Amino acid sequence: MIELKNVSFSYEKDRPVIRDLSFRIADGESVGLIGANGAGKSTVLKLILGLCSGQGQVLIDGEELTRENLYRIRGKLGFVLQNSDNQMFMPTVYEDMIFGPLNYGATREEADRRVDAVLDRLGLQDLKHRHNHRISGGEKRMAAIATILAMEPKAILMDEPSSALDPYNRRIVINTIRELPQTKLITSHDLDMILDTCERVILLDGGQIVADGPAEVILRDKALLEGHRMELPLRLAR
Repeated sequence: MIELKNVSFSYEKDRPVIRDLSFRIADGESVGLIGANGAGKSTVLKLILGLCSGQGQVLIDGEELTRENLYRIRGKLGFVLQNSDNQMFMPTVYEDMIFGPLNYGATREEADRRVDAVLDRLGLQDLKHRHNHRISGGEKRMAAIATILAMEPKAILMDEPSSALDPYNRRIVINTIRELPQTKLITSHDLDMILDTCERVILLDGGQIVADGPAEVILRDKALLEGHRMELPLRLAR
């Protein structure tokens, strides 16, 4: 579903952020992308979304991402931002949810069907006509996920989806992520959340892959994590 082949990228000349990066995420797979600050996690998401471009190839569904097909390929990808306030920009949850489907060619009737189906699935019908500035942070994070699901993407990219949530809303978000059938790539410092939601983990350091394997194996390797400025998930450190 998502593949990077020998991808390198620099924001500044001669200071690479991503170095000859290659990995493949299969259709339906749930992958956690972890690493200390500055490892290159968010840049990888930007490269997959075509928000920046470097050397090498980014392929979505076997098709190389180019300037010419960028709009169409982005229709296959949903991106949940770290800060929901940057994603929910319309007055109400409903208006945010229909914006994407309508923008990608759905009729109003089809967009309404998608909105109701997603809200029913997530148990969020009570948020449908709520104003975005009057809902809680946890509700807004759930609404942001609902907005992406209404676009019916094949893959979902999430940047720190559990950040700034209280324990109750964090658990709701985790349970929601676990139930999503789409291909998922999740970046986070919340390794307990990654352990709960991902079957595979890719560990980055200095823009390169230093480990790639089952989440249960990598997230239990104290020496590996500490060697790359990370700590064991809290429940494994007890």
